[in-house]
Amino acid sequence: MISKKKFTFSTTQVILLSFLLTILVGSGLLALPISSANGEAVPYIDALFTATTSTCVTGLVTLPTVSTWSLFGQIVILLLIQIGGLGVITVMSGVMLMFNKKIGIGNSLLIQDSFNLNTMSGLAKFVKNVLFGTLIIEGIGAILYMFVFIPEFGARGIWISVFNSVSAFCNAGIDIIAQNSLCNYATNPLINIVTSALIILGGIGYIVWWDVLRVIKNHSRKNINVFKHLTLHSKIAITVTGVLILVGAILIFVFEYSNPLTIGKMSLFDKIQVSFFQSITTRTAGFASVPQEHLTTASAVISVILMFIGGSPVGTAGGVKTTTIAVLICSAVATIRNKNNATLFNRRISDGLVKKAVATVVIFLIICTTSTVLLIISSNASALDAVYETVSATATVGLSRNLTATLNTFGKIIITVTMYLGRVGPISLAVALGSTNKNQNIISEPIEDISIG
Repeated sequence: MISKKKFTFSTTQVILLSFLLTILVGSGLLALPISSANGEAVPYIDALFTATTSTCVTGLVTLPTVSTWSLFGQIVILLLIQIGGLGVITVMSGVMLMFNKKIGIGNSLLIQDSFNLNTMSGLAKFVKNVLFGTLIIEGIGAILYMFVFIPEFGARGIWISVFNSVSAFCNAGIDIIAQNSLCNYATNPLINIVTSALIILGGIGYIVWWDVLRVIKNHSRKNINVFKHLTLHSKIAITVTGVLILVGAILIFVFEYSNPLTIGKMSLFDKIQVSFFQSITTRTAGFASVPQEHLTTASAVISVILMFIGGSPVGTAGGVKTTTIAVLICSAVATIRNKNNATLFNRRISDGLVKKAVATVVIFLIICTTSTVLLIISSNASALDAVYETVSATATVGLSRNLTATLNTFGKIIITVTMYLGRVGPISLAVALGSTNKNQNIISEPIEDISIG
């Protein structure tokens, strides 16, 4: 008797398909005439592009969000941003918990994979904390935005504040204020501080939140060094984030100091705050306070590097992640010093983590390189503009040197696919499409040395 092999999806494949299904549903809604501001349906390729950039919390747009979409269309975009930022599986699990439904083993595995967690313990509480924490922070951000947007836009300022807060926290970079993003508010301290805080909180990762709160709670009555008691993950995420923001801001300040098209004509204080904002927004947020096409070549390169690295794991940011870069650098330093193990904060980094970091960066580079070549062929864009666009798409940033709006159909398809691959994660894609070798511990190939370097 011939047995029929039952086909089942892996958890990673379910996550990939859930994002794809969300994009397709969203694109269908955005293609309806009711979603358009003028009542005429937008071309489906633009609806698909917008649904992808929203669900993948990227922020690149082929059509101006503020003038293209009706209130219904903007609501659809905001829902896609929220779902994409939190993750489809998290939102579904949150709905189940609202109706007092238990999260089964299947959904638990999905949550674990979607957040790249190392344990299944306390997942229901984790989901509740993520949803509640997100709601609180986005609510506070919206209230603070209202102090600027209500006096300027009246009652519509409430909707703008809510939209901007969700978009900033989810690191989406989409706004409904103007076609030039936040350039009109480049020197507004409140907008800069609130937006930057939302970007950092969303990009630092949820597990860093709980770790910091845990240390503060457990040592509330003691005068202790909070940082010292954090987990290794939190220490790396916080340290690398701080260093990248500071170094990025200093370099951009230096390179743009005399550039009249960006910060050259601003006061010293404004130059500093705009430089910090540019450094922060490149960490996969995508809001622009200065035209990206006017940046000097040096600043553009720095921005590409910051976009490439991105934020931290288990958050709303993209990129290869801060921890990945930290692991690779420490591994390289250990190799140069002829040490057997890489260490960070007096803790040894496992070989498995080093391999995963290498795989993540390699796949990321393959996606970016392929997209860049195809984009240059299809659009005749300059190498710098194309690299800026594709790294921005892969790292789900959303900054562009004014290239997105000029893309032809093939170019839009390239960036759409790139955004999707960047959001679901290079390593997740590799696991989902690859097959498991069940005999990897049984059969061992012979070892032979090769020359490196």
